[in-house]
Amino acid sequence: VQLVESGGGSVQAGGSLRLSCQASGYTYRRYCMGWFRQAQGKEREAVAAIDSDGSTSYADSVKGRFTISEDNAKNTLYLQMNSLKSEDTAIYYCAAQSRDWSREFWRWGAVYKYWGQGTPVTVSS
Repeated sequence: VQLVESGGGSVQAGGSLRLSCQASGYTYRRYCMGWFRQAQGKEREAVAAIDSDGSTSYADSVKGRFTISEDNAKNTLYLQMNSLKSEDTAIYYCAAQSRDWSREFWRWGAVYKYWGQGTPVTVSS
């Protein structure tokens, strides 16, 4: 199983970016997939997740600004990030579960078996 993120970069505050996560060797979207991020010197945090039924979850810090979506035909997960803030600066990781976990665990990194290598996002103010 391989998850490859792309779309990161540098943007000014208020700008937008769209991250992509291409999945291969994985029964795409059978299980929950999510986006996490880790800023320098900080712990990894969950950003958003999408269940196999299409329901979504978001961290409070990104609600209303970020949107998680997918293209099943392309085996690709997306994260549309709008109204970016300097505090959104981090390395963003795509992750996928390998079994059904309760939705309440979506923030737990430990329930995701597969991880991408990360793509950096820098937001300048």
